Amino acid sequence: MSGQLPATFVKGFHNEELVRRMEYRPLGNTGLRVSKIALGGATLSALFDSKFDREEGIKTVHEAIKSGINYIDTAPFYGQGKSEELLGEALKDVPREAYYIATKVARYELDPNLMFDYTAAKARASVQKSLKLLGLDAVDVLQVHDVDAAPSLDMVLNETIPVLEDYVKQGKARFIGITGYDVDVLKECAERGKGRIHLVLNYARYTLLDNTLLRHMKAFKELNVGVICAAAHALGLLSNGGPQVWHPGSEELQAVGLRGAEICKQRGVELGKLAMYYTMQLDGAATFLIGIPNRRLLQINLDAIFNGLTSNEQEVLQYLRENVFTKSYSWGSTLSTVNMFK
Repeated sequence: MSGQLPATFVKGFHNEELVRRMEYRPLGNTGLRVSKIALGGATLSALFDSKFDREEGIKTVHEAIKSGINYIDTAPFYGQGKSEELLGEALKDVPREAYYIATKVARYELDPNLMFDYTAAKARASVQKSLKLLGLDAVDVLQVHDVDAAPSLDMVLNETIPVLEDYVKQGKARFIGITGYDVDVLKECAERGKGRIHLVLNYARYTLLDNTLLRHMKAFKELNVGVICAAAHALGLLSNGGPQVWHPGSEELQAVGLRGAEICKQRGVELGKLAMYYTMQLDGAATFLIGIPNRRLLQINLDAIFNGLTSNEQEVLQYLRENVFTKSYSWGSTLSTVNMFK
């Protein structure tokens, strides 16, 4: 519903016209109304791009929030703390009531042997470090990062999440979430943690290349968990720039993405905008989370929100769906993405 000002609106700080144009949706049963598009923190570091411009990233955060984006997601893994550090610097100049922010525990280092740690002690120390880097007394959401990579869901439910629950009791967080690539594991964890888990974040499973998330949208609704649908660009594959060399997709999958990008470039449109627009048509998701490292990409995505597609873009999207993106692909599991950081 657009037109109505959200609780995060701050007169004199926000661009009121854009905030009124933004759509805000309930995040499960949390009581939060979040913008249809959310700001992902992974690209606010050198994790995906060694040439990441830090100052541009800070300006992008400011412009995103002023434009009505009120949900920010980050994690210790993103740049090994650099994303949280950048956000801490950027948010010094933003009223605290103007945004909701989520961070994570359990995924940390680039070395695959040290990447994951679901122990209570590590989770406890991680939250303390995150709050310090963010310069905040509390976050809105704490999430267990990639539950599908955990040794077992028993460990997630009996060791990791209780630490997050302690922080909620202390007033250091408000809600608890889980994230992952494998939708079946997310559903199982949400079912077993019913009443304790308030939201799920799934990435790259409802895109022009993969509609697997549809399998459990009804179950998530029945469990009263908010759904955050992330990575409409399939980790950069669905963009004119194409994927990074580390992309975990198969050669066949990458070839399909590159073919789509080539058609878009020939027709003078940006595949990333078409991909975002398509993903945002998913019914039942609270927000669509995307990495936005610079203001140029921010404007492309805001354009998809505020203005939709031009007739030319609509024609290209229809052509791609009928001739290029004709079946559903996946790259296996969260653990297959570990290889990209070796």
